[in-house]
Amino acid sequence: MTTTASPPVVPPDSHVPIPPSERRAWLLACAVGVLGVAVLVAVLTGSVGESTSARTVAPPTVLLSAATPTPGVISAASALAGAQEQSAAQVPDAPVHGRSPTPIVARPDSVQQRLDASRFVAPTQTHIFTRWMEGFYPIYGIAQSTFGVNWLLLASIHMQESAFSTAPGTYHGLNFAGCCGGPMQFNVTNGPVSTWQLVSNSYLYGKRPAYYDHMTSTHPSIYDDFDAIMAAAHLLSADGAEFALNGSAWDAAYDYYGHDATGVTYADQVLARAIGWSQHGFCINCGVEPAMVEAVHAAYGAPVLAALTAAPPAPAGRSKH
Repeated sequence: MTTTASPPVVPPDSHVPIPPSERRAWLLACAVGVLGVAVLVAVLTGSVGESTSARTVAPPTVLLSAATPTPGVISAASALAGAQEQSAAQVPDAPVHGRSPTPIVARPDSVQQRLDASRFVAPTQTHIFTRWMEGFYPIYGIAQSTFGVNWLLLASIHMQESAFSTAPGTYHGLNFAGCCGGPMQFNVTNGPVSTWQLVSNSYLYGKRPAYYDHMTSTHPSIYDDFDAIMAAAHLLSADGAEFALNGSAWDAAYDYYGHDATGVTYADQVLARAIGWSQHGFCINCGVEPAMVEAVHAAYGAPVLAALTAAPPAPAGRSKH
């Protein structure tokens, strides 16, 4: 006869260890897993791996949507009057919100005019990255608030001059004509007091950002982003530019380049680009709309170009009496 042994009876007061609960371990493992998935998703979407500034820096607010200009007596007269003013070396010694009596006019030589005429027609082939532009946004904003100049006009000149500082040689040496340098291509050779010398201390009027790309060790410098952009804003303000993207802004852009046929093309494109941005939003890699360039030229550029190309009056004949 086979008998089965019954389990031993454990007295109720005996110490029998109880296996630890695995609930906490499982909860911890699940939490770690969820966190890992979240990090992976963040990395794949680009939320992790970028600097804080890259996620938060945005262009300054667009102040207004400028109307597409149309030809008229007022617009033509404004542009023509600005073109006929005589330039002189005048140092703006304070932020100026209005045209100075004697505008500061750049004087590009014939070599630069010929090369620029081709450069302004050819579209840029450079793709500008968003992160590259974010270092300029705070500077545009400071320049706008300091000198009362629309930052879109300032940014458009930055694009026209150096493709937002991506053109070769922007931060060293001088340009192909051996006269100008830096992000805003200031002339340092048209002295005895160069254009750069007239406005080089403009950085003193605004608070310099704590950090930005291409900060130089000495100031002022045409290669320092803040120094150069502040100087450009001051120059535009001294030449009559304000927040409005109108004939005064065209005049200031025309003065910025120089009073010649290439300067008309320059001002037409600069203002057309700024107006387009004001209407459709700031777009780094968008080209200038041909229709907008035509509208700006008809309103502001055509009268000036006509005056430049008009045949000089024939000398008066000798009187028979």
